[in-house]
Amino acid sequence: MNCSVCPRECNVDRTENIGFCGVGENFRIARAAPHFWEEPPISGDKGSGAVFFSGCNLRCVYCQNGEISRECFGKDITETQLKRIFDNLIDQGVHNLNLVTPSHYVPMLAKVLSEYHSPVSVVYNTSSYEKADTLKMLEGLVDIYLPDIKYFDSAPALKYSCAPDYFEVASRAVLEMFRQVGQLETDENGIAKKGIIIRHMVLPGNVSQAEKIFAWVRDNLGTDTCISVMRQYTPFGKAKEIKPIDRPLSAREYSIVKSKIKELGFGNVFFQQKSSSSEIFIPAFDLEGVDL
Repeated sequence: MNCSVCPRECNVDRTENIGFCGVGENFRIARAAPHFWEEPPISGDKGSGAVFFSGCNLRCVYCQNGEISRECFGKDITETQLKRIFDNLIDQGVHNLNLVTPSHYVPMLAKVLSEYHSPVSVVYNTSSYEKADTLKMLEGLVDIYLPDIKYFDSAPALKYSCAPDYFEVASRAVLEMFRQVGQLETDENGIAKKGIIIRHMVLPGNVSQAEKIFAWVRDNLGTDTCISVMRQYTPFGKAKEIKPIDRPLSAREYSIVKSKIKELGFGNVFFQQKSSSSEIFIPAFDLEGVDL
C-alpha cells in the first residue's frame, strides 16, 4: 500500500522503496537508552526511556541529529524486537518510554502499543509535522505528547525545513494531541503521567516566531499549558552557511522571548540555561540498546 501517513503524502510503496522520510516498511532504530536531558517531568531522576527512530519527514537545515534524520543511520528491527527494547528500558527503571521522531511509523506503532500495554507512560516526541487523522490512531495509546512547534510563518518554515505549510499542519496536529490528553498531569514526585508539553526552540534572528507561536498556544490551549522555551540551538550542517542561523542564539534574543512569555500569562514554563547549547548534550547514535 502506498504511504500517506504524514503530510508529505509521497505515496511511495514502502515495501519496495523508501519514502520521503528515508525509510521503508520496517522500524529502524538508532539508539534506545535512558535519557536525562528532557524537561524535568519527563527525565526525572531515573531518565526517560528514549527510543530514537531513524528518518524524518522534515528537512531542517540545522538538525543536530542529521546522522539519523537525513542519513537514516540505524538498524531495522521487528515488532517483537521493539517490544524487547521497551522491556529492557523499563527494566532499567526509566520513568517512561519516549518515542523520538516516530511520525512516519504511526500505523506500525499503534499496532505495537495496542499489544504491548506499557506499565509506564508513553511519550510521543515530535516535530508536530503530523496529520491529525494519523494521530487519531494513537488515541488511548499515548499518554504524553511532547510536540515542538517550530514556526508560525511559512517563509522560515520553507527556508529552514522545506515545509511552507508547517504551521497549518502542526497547529491542527497539536489541537488533536491536546484533545486526546489535555493539560499536563504529574504524580506526587513531579513526574509527568499524562498531558502535553509544548516546546519551541528559539532560532537566532527569529524571535518573532516564538512570540506568535506562544500567543497561539495561549489563545487555543490556554495559559495553564505547560511550555518549554528551548535555548539549545547551535548551528549544524548547512545552517553554518545560512544567516541569521549561522550563529548561536544571543542572550538578548532569549531574554526578549522570556519577557514575552511572562506578558502572555503562562505560569508553567521551563527555560534553559545557556549551557544547553553545548554539543555534549547530543546523544551518540551507536545502536546502544538496539541489539537485543
